[in-house]
Order: sequence, then structure tokens, then C-alpha cells
Amino acid sequence: MSHCTVRIASPLRSYTAGAATLTAHGSTVAEVLRSLEERCPGIRFRMIDEQDRIRPHMRLFVNSSEAHELSAAVRDGDTVHVICALSGGGGGPVEQ
Repeated sequence: MSHCTVRIASPLRSYTAGAATLTAHGSTVAEVLRSLEERCPGIRFRMIDEQDRIRPHMRLFVNSSEAHELSAAVRDGDTVHVICALSGGGGGPVEQ
């Protein structure tokens, strides 16, 4: 089974005891997230919905390629990046 590095976005680090980087195993993104869930209970639900789809505000990358499906391949030595989209702001023009 492949071992990879998982880089965790700061909003999810409360699940990782503050760790920004973890090691996980799996040959697909789904397997890597299951491995991560074993060590960090509750983190998978923040990324994946009840229909097993990546949540709209989450982006998962394997190295530099976005993983649109949980079946995306992960190879030994890859890095999986977990990124949270930011939202909010005033919405109006910025005055100068």
C-alpha cells in the first residue's frame, strides 16, 4: 500500500492536534482519507459529504493535480493537499 504525505489546511488542524503535515496510506484519495480518519476522528466528514462527494468548499490535490473524485490515484511518495476555500468579506467596492 502506498504511503503519502497529507498537508492539512489550517482550519482543519484542530482535528490533527495542530499538525500541518501527516503521513497516511492508500492507493486512492478515498483510502488516504480513511487512513487519516483513523488517526484524526471527524476530519473526513469536514471534507466529504453524506453522499461520498468532496464538499463544495474543499479542494483536494494529489501533488499539483486537483482530485475531483475520491477514486483519484495516489502513489507512494505523493503529497495530498487539503485546501479549504475562504468565504466572506464585505462584497462592496474598496474605497481608497
